Amino acid sequence: MSLLSIVIPVYRVEKTLDRCLQSIASQSFADWEATLVDDGSTDNSPALCDAWALRDPRFKVLHKPNGGLSDARNAGIEVATGTYITFVDSDDYLAADTLRPLMTLLAEHPDTDMLEYVIAKTYATGEQEMLQFEEQVYTSFSSYWMGSRAYQHSYAWNKIYRRELWADVRFPKGRVFEDIYTLPLLLEKARCIRTTALGAYHYCDNPQGITHCASGSEWNMLLEAHLRIYQQLQSKGEEPDDHYYLQMLNIQLYTYCLTGKAPQLPQRHLNWLQSNLVDFLKASALNLLGIKKLCKLYRTICQTRIRP
Repeated sequence: MSLLSIVIPVYRVEKTLDRCLQSIASQSFADWEATLVDDGSTDNSPALCDAWALRDPRFKVLHKPNGGLSDARNAGIEVATGTYITFVDSDDYLAADTLRPLMTLLAEHPDTDMLEYVIAKTYATGEQEMLQFEEQVYTSFSSYWMGSRAYQHSYAWNKIYRRELWADVRFPKGRVFEDIYTLPLLLEKARCIRTTALGAYHYCDNPQGITHCASGSEWNMLLEAHLRIYQQLQSKGEEPDDHYYLQMLNIQLYTYCLTGKAPQLPQRHLNWLQSNLVDFLKASALNLLGIKKLCKLYRTICQTRIRP
């Protein structure tokens, strides 16, 4: 049994799979097992997975019919045996020598249930952005969610979890933005959450990915997931701050633009106006017009922009 289980969903990624797996195989930390979950790929990905398993026995391959990202991750969770578990998407990769300092930190602080580390984002334009974290400890869902603004980086990857957290938690099949449904369930069980400036997960933006191509109904799923969290925090007497509300407002505006469905986000006056110009204008317009009129104005602007 290895200390760390790595779950890698694989679906039609023949162009990026070698880069991903090489970044793992070359880590100086070696006490890991990786499950390559071939989710019914129709390209050369299955053969590449098998070749890597022959080359390095720490890679195991699970071939299954296509069931989507959540189903693939769940299949990997089922066979994971490590004390800890992490996820790496097959079009992304790890920076050199990322795992050793992270696993050392976990060994030094065995009470840690989840460890989040740096994200290096690369966009299709070639532009790069680093999402850094301070060395910080959180002891509750709300302190982490609001304190680190986790709602802006609620990804399954770039985190190492104690595998016990997943005992009765799985990703929701058939849903998009599945991470936002799953992470809060884990955080409710976690007693110690750490963030660190060590390591780096290289996320490679996909212009054809769900965030860019999601339908109105799919954006509505994302909004509903955040609303549940928002209401959950309120029920505990922990009023979400204006930063989080503005994040949800952006989702609500985009959802309304695509669907025309009546706004679900409750009205709120925003005192926080120290931000970039776009968010300043949105917050000011919300306070002046109210959410219903702001949604209508935003949709009018969007429709005007996309007319031929």
